[in-house]
Amino acid sequence: MIALSLAASGAAIAATHAVKDPMVGGAAMYPTKNIIQNAVNSKDHTTLVAAVKAADLVDTLSGPGPFTVFAPTNAAFAKLPAGTVDTLLKPENKATLTSVLTYHVVPGRISAQDIAANAKAHGGTATYTTVQGGTLTFAKGAKGWTVTDAKGNKANITIANVFQSNGVIHVIDGVLLP
Repeated sequence: MIALSLAASGAAIAATHAVKDPMVGGAAMYPTKNIIQNAVNSKDHTTLVAAVKAADLVDTLSGPGPFTVFAPTNAAFAKLPAGTVDTLLKPENKATLTSVLTYHVVPGRISAQDIAANAKAHGGTATYTTVQGGTLTFAKGAKGWTVTDAKGNKANITIANVFQSNGVIHVIDGVLLP
């Protein structure tokens, strides 16, 4: 059953991979631009971009990488308890904000196909270590691939394989917490 599910998800992932310049937040994402150059154009990621700026991670995520970013949408941040984002964006909370943001970044260029292959090789789940030092666990769920954080919270990958010059973005519908 897992093999059939993984095979079916591989076909869906392959279809996602074939999209040239996918649209994210109403903007085309160009593989010739870096993560930051593309992210600033997505109307669905204004909160993430503001957080990246507040944490002084713009230069890092504009660098050569490669990085794999699991990018929460504005709606994902809105699911957090009231006041959480405003509190994190305060200068005195920069270390906490940086920890949360770097928990969404994995070193390397990890495609959805790589996640599927890793999961297939490990009994249906794939685990990756984040730049923050924690781990993220991936499994095939009812809505596609899910990612589970250290606290057991789950997010769905809603748009996979948004390739950048310095990595890849996977759009997610939840904020992951270390």
